[in-house]
Formats: sequence, structure tokens, C-alpha cells
Amino acid sequence: MKQWNETMQVLRALEALRGTTRRTALATVVRTSGSAYRHEGAKMLVCDDETSIGNVSGGCLEADVREVAQRVIASGISELRTYRGGSDEVAAWDMGIGCDGEVEILIARADFDCAQELGAIAEQVRYVAITRIDRAGTAIDPGRMIVTQHVTSGTLGDAAVDASILTAARANWVDHSASRIETVNGVRVFIDAVWPPPQLIIASASDDARVLARMALEVGFRVVVVDRRKALLTRDRFPFGVDLVVSDAEHVHEAIRIEGGAYAVMMTHSFADDLAYLRAMLRTNIRYIGMLGPRARTERMLVQLEAEAPLNRDRIYGPVGLDIGTDGAEQVALAILAEILAVESGRQPRSLRDRRVAIHQMDA
Repeated sequence: MKQWNETMQVLRALEALRGTTRRTALATVVRTSGSAYRHEGAKMLVCDDETSIGNVSGGCLEADVREVAQRVIASGISELRTYRGGSDEVAAWDMGIGCDGEVEILIARADFDCAQELGAIAEQVRYVAITRIDRAGTAIDPGRMIVTQHVTSGTLGDAAVDASILTAARANWVDHSASRIETVNGVRVFIDAVWPPPQLIIASASDDARVLARMALEVGFRVVVVDRRKALLTRDRFPFGVDLVVSDAEHVHEAIRIEGGAYAVMMTHSFADDLAYLRAMLRTNIRYIGMLGPRARTERMLVQLEAEAPLNRDRIYGPVGLDIGTDGAEQVALAILAEILAVESGRQPRSLRDRRVAIHQMDA
């Protein structure tokens, strides 16, 4: 989720620098092993004035990466750096890698045209960016191919390689969504899979909804705020980058393109409005529908809806959020987002202290 927004910020910065005298290098995490703070696809853009956007660790590898980036900018020779945590878990974490982890980072000049990538992001279209990493340590342009389901641009410097990579990318389009290194016809490439993050629909433009929208955007969701009260849906109230939609529940399907795998939270503080939006969301394949308010209130709604038609309660979370003890809009938003993230990752919420496997490893 973080990768989408980070990639967008990096590409927009690159586009803004086009036509100037500024030179840049892009550092990309291409492989991790063991526990790692950031994962494949994490990016940091470094300018020749040492300013940067994004990060590739918890903050402690960045100084070295910036130094390497200045060398790459000056020489044109890309570098593939490996950072190892070793057996000292405390030292590994302090380095920003993770416990007993290893991170491989490609650092290369960033002088490519990013128009197609920015277009895909603007249209919320998933794509893969493919870069040769077998040319690290040379001044040869590693090349860059951008592949969507229907459009391809760029080159890796060899027509036969391009054709093989494109065939492999198309064959794995649905099955492999994670960024990874692959070897195709003897050529080692990094495939950066850039997938739009989940959509979060917030049915309310009230004050506490503003807090949830802001925090959800920072976490990485694509946020849509919908309310029938037009006066509340203003950029003064929502100055950050969320979509604002004026619609009552009856017409919400026409006003919003509701995507599969989306999340929704009903928090209008009006029983009638929450019930109406809940009824509308239940007609979709939204995976999670959160209901703000007491359990008895949600139960009244569900009983009423069950009298109208059969109802599957499995995707309804009411009261919404994890049981962490909350006081105020910020803590409520934190509890809601923590629950949604757990659902998104297929995790049962619990203290990390109680896990017996690595933090980023799924339980057996």
C-alpha cells in the first residue's frame, strides 16, 4: 500500500525536474531476506543536492544510500548494494534492516521518461516496471520497460530480451503481484509490481470522518468520502487528497465506482443514513463494512435488513475497530485502521510479542 503513494511521489518529483539542470538517482529495494523494515519496491529518489524523497529502510541506511547515489550521479555507473544484519539482531535493527535481515538495493541514474507510469497511476491502473540489474557496475543504461495489461513502452536495450520479458510479464500478470527479481533467458531483471492500494469508502463527512480520512490516506488507502450533505464536503474541511462525492445512499452506486476488495465505514451519526448506506454497501462485493456506534444500534439495523432479505453478517464489523480502548476521534480512527489492515493482510490481531514467527512471515 505504501509503495503506490511513494512511487507516485517519486515520479512526480522526477517529472517536475525534467528540463532542469538537476540530476538524480533512484534507489530501489530489489531483494530482501529475513526480516526487513522495507520490502521489494521501496524507493528513494536522491537529487544531486542530496535532497531525497521516500526511504528504503527505517532511516539508518539512507545516509549511505545518499552517498552512493551521489557517486552514481557523478559516474553514471549503477551499483547493487547489499546490506546485511548478521546474527546480531539488535545491531541489525539499529541499522534499519531488521532482525537477521538482508536487503539488496539497486541505485541507478533516474533520467527515464515517467509519463506512462504517471498516467497509469492517475487512472489507478496496475502496472509493472522492469529494470535490468545484471548491468549494475557498468555505465550501460539498465533500461526500463513499463507494462500494463494493454500497453507497453520502453526497452531493456535488446529486442529479443524485451520480447521474452514481455511474454513472462503477461503470463504472470494475474498470479504474481509482488515485486521480485526474475531471470528470463539468462537476463536478471527486477520486476516492480505497482498495484493500486485498496479503496476505503467513508460514508460521512463529519468531523471524526475527517480524521479517519486523513489517517487512512497516510497509511496508503485510496480514500473516498461520500455524504448527502454537500456543505460538509469542502476542500477547506478535507484539504488532503481524498475524493469527495456528494450522494445519498440511493444513488451511491452511480456516484462511486465501488471496487472489489474495497472497505467501507458507516459513521454519519444518523441511524437512518447509516442504515441506508449499509443497505447500499451490502449490494456490492465490498469485503469489509464497518459500523460506528454501539452494538445494539448495529443489531437493530441488521434485524431490519434481515426482514427485507437474507443477510450474510460475516463482512459486517460492528462496533467497528479493534478493542484497544479509545478516547477521541484520533484513537477511534487508529482502532478502525488497525482492524482493516489486519483484515487486508489476513492476520488475527494480537500483540507481536506473542508471535513465534518473523514479523513479516505469515503463520503456518
